Amino acid sequence: MLAAVVFLPLIAAFIAGFFGRVIGDRGAQLVTTGAVGLAALLSIVLFAQVIHTPTPQTIEVLRWIDVGEFQANWELRFDALTAVMLLVVTVVSAMVHLYSIGYMAEDPAIPRFMAYLSLFTFFMLSLVTAENFVQMYFGWEGVGLASYLLINFWYQRPSANAASIKAFLVNRVGDFGFALGIMAVFSLVGSVDFNDVFQAAPELAGKTFSFLGYDCDGLTVACLLLFMGAMGKSAQLGLHTWLPDAMEGPTPVSALIHAATMVTAGVFMVARLSPVFEYAPTALAVVAFVGASTAFVAATIGLTQFDIKRVIAYSTMSQLGYMFFALGVSAYQAAIFHLMTHAFFKALLFLGAGSVIHAMHHEQDMRKMGGIWKLIPITYAMMWIGSLALAGIPIFAGFYSKDLIVDAAWASGSGVGYYAFAMGIAAAVMTAFYSWRLLIMTFHGAPRADHHTMEHVHESPWVMLVPLLVLALGAVFSGILGFHLFVGEGRAAFWGTAIKVLPGHDSIGVAEQPLPLLIEHGTLIVALIGIALAYVFYMAAPRLPAALVARCRGLHRFIYNKWYFDELYQFLFVDFAKWVGFGLWKSGDGAVIDGVGPDGVAAATRVLGQKASGLQTGYVYHYAFVMVIGIVGLVGWFYFFS
Repeated sequence: MLAAVVFLPLIAAFIAGFFGRVIGDRGAQLVTTGAVGLAALLSIVLFAQVIHTPTPQTIEVLRWIDVGEFQANWELRFDALTAVMLLVVTVVSAMVHLYSIGYMAEDPAIPRFMAYLSLFTFFMLSLVTAENFVQMYFGWEGVGLASYLLINFWYQRPSANAASIKAFLVNRVGDFGFALGIMAVFSLVGSVDFNDVFQAAPELAGKTFSFLGYDCDGLTVACLLLFMGAMGKSAQLGLHTWLPDAMEGPTPVSALIHAATMVTAGVFMVARLSPVFEYAPTALAVVAFVGASTAFVAATIGLTQFDIKRVIAYSTMSQLGYMFFALGVSAYQAAIFHLMTHAFFKALLFLGAGSVIHAMHHEQDMRKMGGIWKLIPITYAMMWIGSLALAGIPIFAGFYSKDLIVDAAWASGSGVGYYAFAMGIAAAVMTAFYSWRLLIMTFHGAPRADHHTMEHVHESPWVMLVPLLVLALGAVFSGILGFHLFVGEGRAAFWGTAIKVLPGHDSIGVAEQPLPLLIEHGTLIVALIGIALAYVFYMAAPRLPAALVARCRGLHRFIYNKWYFDELYQFLFVDFAKWVGFGLWKSGDGAVIDGVGPDGVAAATRVLGQKASGLQTGYVYHYAFVMVIGIVGLVGWFYFFS
């Protein structure tokens, strides 16, 4: 059953990709959606099995790499962590596949698109079922490749070309660190198998090795390099610039990449390696600091954006920051819990945004929307549910997971934990504000679209609405239903050996104790404040935003331009690389190599030829004189040297 879940999407991708012209658009849609849908049903069954019999299993598929003493088999690891990821990935992917039938109905390359979606799903499933680092790296690079193909699906657009290349290159930076981390682990343990590494981790704590000429703690260096890979895939601060540009892909791609799959790979990886990270407290502190900073910075940028998909993309980046600072304070279970709840409500928001874009004739600028809630009431209701879950309002899923993460950061009692708590509270109020800013600007107020667009605004077909309804159920009930298993009293029995937390690091256990009232309910309080402020700014007094921007023009420009990360990287890396390359081309290749080499030899030959041509005068007495000089020279040579 586990093997079927993993390989069904691959088979479907192969059929749709290579036989799309034979089976046609509808055949490709049915094959891929049916295969991923069946995988989702099997994942639900597997999840139920874990709840009742939480026994880890390993299924060997084939002997993969066997070189000398190095072995890496293709094995499927199945435990509670795998079961959760299988459930999330396949359910969201199945809904995205179904939604794409309606959203991409007029696209001329439907089989190719459906094949890419299924291929992406396969690589993600191979990543979360990996039993060793090499197999995980295969899935890791596979989702990077598939994301490139999906972002660049409309390859006729220069913006899509640039966005896909940017995503590919930025992720290569992180993946280089991930590869170095795997090599560091292998040098420390002599194996890439997870079980071997986990057993050796306690003995490696405190041991050093030489790195860049310095004696460094081995596990700390390895974990920081591995986290570098997570920063790229999960768009953490510093390697985040690819995420908003990835909106150039079709909206179903945004939902798949930014909700439950590629961006959560880094969170899953750190949680899977919790038995190693627990013995590297410095690395955990770095994870918490980067995650908290990411949550804050992304939330500030989300306040100023007008593209509906970019606002949701920055909220994804911010929520990933929450997950990482939860990992950093050893609240791994809370991070995975938020990963699951976030997958449902963020996929709901992205697909809901796609429904809005579909209704508005592909318009994405919220400044050109407004006054459409009565025209698309189902989409409007779904966006409300997703926004309530994102803001962390009680009953909805996001409340249970986000609130616990912030409490765990405080309960950790460390300096970086308090920093994460402060950044989490600040991000929470901004999240609520920009969520309701999006709702009000998109659906309320006077219509700002042209008359022709408003005449044709209509609700999406049911093939697009049914996935929204399914995801809405997850956005409402997944928090309530999963709390006991994931982070409540039943968490120890549910997670088993899938996640390891050292006795002194159990921040969730401390968070279960009574906390100060403002701490315990801080996220809810600031969320309500954020919603109220958004109502005042965009409903009660709509002139306030412009007045505030006028008074804080410099700060607004800084945040609106995304803290100038793109410009900084353009100057430090792109322009510098161009300058170095141009210099090497002109001064090195042109002046030295070509100048001394081919061009130099050719020039010298040309000059010598010109000089020699001067000897060809055409006068017989010149030639006779040269012959006499030659004879005299030869006679002199034999006379003096024979």
